[in-house]
Amino acid sequence: MDPFTPEKRSQIMARIKSKNTKAEVRLATTLWRRGHRYRKHCKTIFGTPDLVFKKYKIAIFVDSEFFHGKDWETRKRPVNNAEFWANKINRNIQRDKQVNEYLTSRGWKVLRFWSNDVKTKLYTIIRTIEKEIENAHQKIYYKPELD
Repeated sequence: MDPFTPEKRSQIMARIKSKNTKAEVRLATTLWRRGHRYRKHCKTIFGTPDLVFKKYKIAIFVDSEFFHGKDWETRKRPVNNAEFWANKINRNIQRDKQVNEYLTSRGWKVLRFWSNDVKTKLYTIIRTIEKEIENAHQKIYYKPELD
C-alpha cells in the first residue's frame, strides 16, 4: 500500500530528473575541469547520450539503477502498480540495448555508468573515459603508414 495520496505520489515522481542528475553533473564537471570538452544531451545522436565526444565518437550514459534495471532479475521490485513498473523497466532495458547496438554498429564507443558508481568510483570512471579518448585520438591522428 502506498503511504502517499495519488496527488502526492504524482508530485514526488514529477520531481525525478531525467537530465542533469547529480551524478551526471558531477561526472561532467570533473571531465570539464580536467580539460575535456563535450556536448550534453546531443539530440543529433541516436539515444540522446548524456555526454558526447563527437570527434572521437564516444557516447556516455549515466543510468539510474532503478529506471534502467540494474540487477532487475534479482532486485526487490515495487509492490504498487507492479505490472506498470515491470513493463517500464523492461522497455528501458530493451531500449538501452537497441541504442548500444545502433551506435556501436556505426563506429561509436558506448560507455554506460550507473549513477551510484559515479558517486563512489568517480576517478575510476574518469580514467576509463580518458583511456577511451586516448585510444580514439590515436586512431584518428596516428594512422599507420602504408608501405
